[in-house]
Amino acid sequence: MNSYLPDTPLSVTGLTDYIQSLLEEDKILRQVWVTGEVSSANHHRSGLFFTLQDCDRTAGIKCVAWNSQLPKLAQIPIPGEQLIILGSIRVYPQRGEYQLTVWQTLPAGVGLQALRYQQLRNRLQAEGLFDAERKRPLPPHPQTIAVVTSPTAAAWGDIQKTLKHRYPGLHVLFSPATVQGEQAPESIVKAIERVQRDGRAEVLILSRGGGSVEELACFNDERVVRAVATCYIPVITGIGHQRDESLVDLAADACVHTPTAAAEKVVPSLSELYTQHQERVVALHEAVHDSWERSFNQLQMLRNRLRRLRLDQKVQQEAQRLVWQRQKLIQITVGRSQQAKQHLELLREKLASLDPKAVLQRGYAVVRLENGAIARAADELAVGQDLLIQLGQGEVKVKVTEITTKAQRHKEVDG
Repeated sequence: MNSYLPDTPLSVTGLTDYIQSLLEEDKILRQVWVTGEVSSANHHRSGLFFTLQDCDRTAGIKCVAWNSQLPKLAQIPIPGEQLIILGSIRVYPQRGEYQLTVWQTLPAGVGLQALRYQQLRNRLQAEGLFDAERKRPLPPHPQTIAVVTSPTAAAWGDIQKTLKHRYPGLHVLFSPATVQGEQAPESIVKAIERVQRDGRAEVLILSRGGGSVEELACFNDERVVRAVATCYIPVITGIGHQRDESLVDLAADACVHTPTAAAEKVVPSLSELYTQHQERVVALHEAVHDSWERSFNQLQMLRNRLRRLRLDQKVQQEAQRLVWQRQKLIQITVGRSQQAKQHLELLREKLASLDPKAVLQRGYAVVRLENGAIARAADELAVGQDLLIQLGQGEVKVKVTEITTKAQRHKEVDG
């Protein structure tokens, strides 16, 4: 036995490297299928870490599905789920641990069905049948609704009871269908077509109670999904399952988990409507009362301001002010008129002093030539020339007999 031992002890690194080479290079462990139950799961920023163990909990293995691989998984690991996992063994020397790197996950026992479900879901989603933009709002107060379910199922009784309690007088159209087994998809499609041909329903409820995966398989049938997606009437599904969504749920305009919840969602409660109405009446009364109080307070405030202002006194004061302004204006106008008269008289006197006729009145005369021009110098005249002398009173016509210039007069004075 000792002959198989190394001559010297291995380091921890050496030992883990040896174990890593054994596990990661093994052909079987590079691509191995493992079945077990998910006992714990923890979402990390790099991926989903979980533990897979046997049902009797005698053994477990740590697993990781990296973020890049999560969208490709047919089934997201959830605690309590039985899964079949495809992965490869990876050793982590620093922790001295190994774990399974996950490449694919399938539900245990129904792995093939789950894979087909995922493939159909991806194809229908690519066509846009599950897009939120396609979903229509449910009518708020429908008067006629249609129900597609089994006539023998408890779901039909629950829906009738809920609708009658919440909205008495509602017109309910029942379109029976088989909701379990191989004939269910075709039966459901025909029931939906009957409702559309009738044309009276404003909303359609498609429902059934709970059941196993096999019993609810008809709600993942492509024919049913397309019938719901193309129905011109808004569709709400109420299928009794809590864990997974069916493809019909994804295609419907709204979905809930039970038939009763579907009936509650599709119509309002009259008692709730009455309560809301009473609340609106009270709110309206309060709003009107508050508005009246605000208006009354504003009116009182204006009245008080009016009393404080005493408008009669203000009018009297304004009238007195206008009388004063009128008197002042008259005074200013009279003063300016007197000043204008004085200035006019002064100009008249000045003009009179410049008037030639006034000069003539004082004994002066104006000598004019025959053409009317004023004679201003003796040397401009000639002997025998006729002149016109203008006096203060009348005119005299004379003839020049002798001319004495200014130079001759000075010479005579000097001689």
